[in-house]
Amino acid sequence: MQDLLLQYGLFLAKTLTWIVAIIVVVVLVANVVRESRGQVGERLEVKHINERYKDMAEVLNLDLLDDAEHKALEKQRKAEEKAEKKAAKKGDGPSPKPRLFVLDFDGDIEASQVGALREEVSALLQVAKPDDAVLVRLESGGGIVHSYGLAASQLKRIRDRGYRLIVSIDKVAASGGYMMACVADEIVAAPFAVVGSIGVVAQMPNFHRLLDKNAIDVELHTAGEYKRTLTMFGENTDAARAKFKQELDEIHTLFKSFVSDNRKSLAIDRVATGEHWYGTQALELGLIDRIQTSDDLLLDAVKAREVYEIHFRVKRGLREQLIGTLTRIASMGLRGSWNPAARVQTLSGLDASRLNPPQ
Repeated sequence: MQDLLLQYGLFLAKTLTWIVAIIVVVVLVANVVRESRGQVGERLEVKHINERYKDMAEVLNLDLLDDAEHKALEKQRKAEEKAEKKAAKKGDGPSPKPRLFVLDFDGDIEASQVGALREEVSALLQVAKPDDAVLVRLESGGGIVHSYGLAASQLKRIRDRGYRLIVSIDKVAASGGYMMACVADEIVAAPFAVVGSIGVVAQMPNFHRLLDKNAIDVELHTAGEYKRTLTMFGENTDAARAKFKQELDEIHTLFKSFVSDNRKSLAIDRVATGEHWYGTQALELGLIDRIQTSDDLLLDAVKAREVYEIHFRVKRGLREQLIGTLTRIASMGLRGSWNPAARVQTLSGLDASRLNPPQ
C-alpha cells in the first residue's frame, strides 16, 4: 500500500510539473504575441459612462417591452434627439453639461497604484473646467506611511486647483486609506464600509535568542546614534524601543494633524484611537458625510453630468515584468537591511479579529 501511494505521489508530482511547464510556455508565447502586436506600453483609457448606462437600459428594454411600447420609446428618443440638434443649430440649445471624472484606487500595502493615480490626475487637470468634478472610488486598508502620503498628496492636487473632489467608499478606507479619503470635499460610504483606523502600527520579528542559542554572531556597524533602533538579529535595548515608540508617536501626530486640517469639524481625539467604524457609525462621528453606494452616486450623476472613467494602463513585456518583480523583491530586502523601521511603520491597523466576529 505504501509503495502504491509513493508511486502515485511521484506520478502526481510529474503531472503537476508538466502542467506548470505548459502554462509557462503558453504565457511566454502570449507575451511574445502581445509584444509583436504593439500592445506593450502606456495608455490612458477613457470610458463614457452615460453611454454605457444608456446602452444597458436599451438592452433591458428590448426584453421587457413589447413591440408597440418599444416603437413608441424609440420614436420619443428620436424626436428628442432631433429637437436637440435643431436647438443646437439655432444656438439656443441647453448649455453643455459639466463633467465628472471617475478614478479608481484599489490600494495594497505599498500603495503601488499611486503611479497610475498621479498620471490620471495630471491628465484630467489639463482639461478640467471650473464646473467639473472628480470622483475617486477608493478601496484600501492602508499601508506604508510615505506611499500613502504621496497618494493623499495626489488627491490634494485636485482640491488645490479648485475642483470638487468626492471620495466613495464601498468596502474599506482605513488608516492610510482614510488619509486619502479625508482630503475630499465630500466622503460617501456604503452602510457597512469600514472607515477610520487613524493610527500607526509597527512590528518585526527578533531572532537574537535563536542565533545566540546556536552560537551565531551578527555584527552591526552604524554611523549616527539613531541610524538603527530596533533590529531583527541583534539584542534590542530599552533605549532602542523607546526611540522606536517615539517615532511611531510622531507619525501618529502628523497623521492626526493631516486629518484635522482636511476635516476641521472632526473631533480628532475621539476618532484617532486606531479604531475603525462601519459606515452608519462613521456618519455619526463625522468621519464621512453621506451614506450611499458608488453605484447610486453614478446613477444620480449621469442625470446632470457627462461622466467619464479614466484609467492609466501600463502593459509591460515579459522581460520588464520579470525585471520589475526581481527589483521589488531586492529593494524590499535591502530596505529591510538598511532601515527596517521605515518598512514596518504603516498606516494600517485593521484587526481581523474585530472585523470577523467569533462564530
